[in-house]
Amino acid sequence: MTDADQTAAQTADLRRYLQSARDALLWKLEGLSEYDLRRPLVPTGTNLLGLVKHMAGVEAGYLGETFGRTFPEELPWMAEDAEDNADMWATPNETSAGIVELYRRVWAHSEVTLETVPLDGLGRVVWWPADRNTVTLHRILIHLISETHRHAGHADIVRELIDGAVGLRRDNDNLPPVNPDWWGGYRDRLEQVAREA
Repeated sequence: MTDADQTAAQTADLRRYLQSARDALLWKLEGLSEYDLRRPLVPTGTNLLGLVKHMAGVEAGYLGETFGRTFPEELPWMAEDAEDNADMWATPNETSAGIVELYRRVWAHSEVTLETVPLDGLGRVVWWPADRNTVTLHRILIHLISETHRHAGHADIVRELIDGAVGLRRDNDNLPPVNPDWWGGYRDRLEQVAREA
């Protein structure tokens, strides 16, 4: 395998893992009411639509601004003077469809970066400390994949709290093939073990 073939294979792997995380995050929104998409279910206010809004801004920065390709739409919740956590919830004027479409437009913008910047191409993350803000596309892809999967994991938990829906993907939940009653017994067993510890 040539160096070019190896680099192309690495890039394809990274893009596949990023898209897998993006898809998992959006899947957690499917079939829910506006209320369920927005309602905070943990003390820090984490909610499904806020996770998507947050990731739209994060990806626009990492695969846009970092490589000199500022996302063409204004994202006021990402501004320096924005309210704390403004990117983590949807305002009454922001629709769920609008936030999902924004995230998809960010993906399209990111794709141009991925097609034009080599893995060893350099960028600058202006919001990181100066001693480590010069980065390669490879490093940023690893960082963004980790961040997107982390928030998809948050969405897993929030969605389970809403309606019990669980799993890795729509077509593969990656869970044992058991009936719902089994889970109750399993949880009770874990609760007992925790109390005994």
